[in-house]
Amino acid sequence: MPVVTIPTPLRSLTGGVDRVSASGSNVLEVLNDVSKRHPGFRERIFDGDDLRRHVNVYVNNEDIRFLEELETKVADNDEIGIIPAIAGG
Repeated sequence: MPVVTIPTPLRSLTGGVDRVSASGSNVLEVLNDVSKRHPGFRERIFDGDDLRRHVNVYVNNEDIRFLEELETKVADNDEIGIIPAIAGG
């Protein structure tokens, strides 16, 4: 199963766990699986059917925006990282 790295601001939704395994053949399916098991997760990273603008997702350190976005295929040993954008000045 792919492993999803949970950023600190979302760990309260996963019981403090920083990595969760989830099933799916692409990024969207994996994130939906995490969302089913951790209420409130989907609302924090999605705006409707799209990722929120401030949420970046990587598969094995590759930004999905430069791959196939949410349709990016994943394998059992892949790591998916969720990185919330940080703004400031």
